[in-house]
Amino acid sequence: MQRTLTNSTNASLSRTTRWASIGWRLYLASMLLALLFALTGGVRAESTETDNTAVQSATEGSPDEMTGEIAERNLFVIIQQGGLLLYPILFSSFILFLFVFERLIALRRRRVIPKPFVRKFLHQLRERNIDQDEAQQMCQKNGSPVAMVFSGAVQKWGRPAVEVEQAIIDSGERVTSGLRRYLRLINGVATVAPLLGLLGTVVGMIQAFNDIATADAMGKPELLAAGIGQALITTAGGLTVAIPALIAYMFFLSRVDRLVMDIDAVAQDVVAEISAESQNKPRKSPRKQAA
Repeated sequence: MQRTLTNSTNASLSRTTRWASIGWRLYLASMLLALLFALTGGVRAESTETDNTAVQSATEGSPDEMTGEIAERNLFVIIQQGGLLLYPILFSSFILFLFVFERLIALRRRRVIPKPFVRKFLHQLRERNIDQDEAQQMCQKNGSPVAMVFSGAVQKWGRPAVEVEQAIIDSGERVTSGLRRYLRLINGVATVAPLLGLLGTVVGMIQAFNDIATADAMGKPELLAAGIGQALITTAGGLTVAIPALIAYMFFLSRVDRLVMDIDAVAQDVVAEISAESQNKPRKSPRKQAA
């Protein structure tokens, strides 16, 4: 039995690892495409010239500063302007993508509560076509979370319903901990990413004001605007990572709660079939036809 349980567990872990590897490769492919897009030019933003700009350009005689066109930027330039704190934010986005993809695979309903196994198991219990050892082997062979809960209940086969329910609660807590795996990490990304962005903005603002203080910035507000704009890049990056992370955390948390409720519902059917109270009940005989 132990060998069967180990083999099923290893098979489940290998499937999860394989899907995580696929997600990691997809993420790298998307990053390579983004870098290729950045190298080929990125996104170009242009603004039309106005009469005031033309007048100001003519009067000041600085065509390099006032051309009516925003300089071309790509992904590398934005990352460099964001500063060092933008790199851990990008790393957090990689961690977020990897574990969100893993949880999407691991929390599939047909993986957590496979309907064919549940129907077959309950049917055999109702028909009294299975004993305790066979039921335990059937649960260990399946290896799904609901099968682990059933296995804990089967260990109390023939005991009072209170003991069987307590065994379900104990095994259900272990299963719930497995279903909530990595959710704290996703929540941590949602919490840390905006803080890193805010820290990067504060550091950038300090640097921008120091540059203005040491330079002749009288009548040149564009120096202050440029420094603030660069400092806000990290805040934008942190929020871009934190918002999807928070949404994913809330989604997976609600999904785990629904799965746990469904497991508890089918586990109560198992209690009704294997408890001592149900074992002592006489089997129903066909009704006698009325004379």
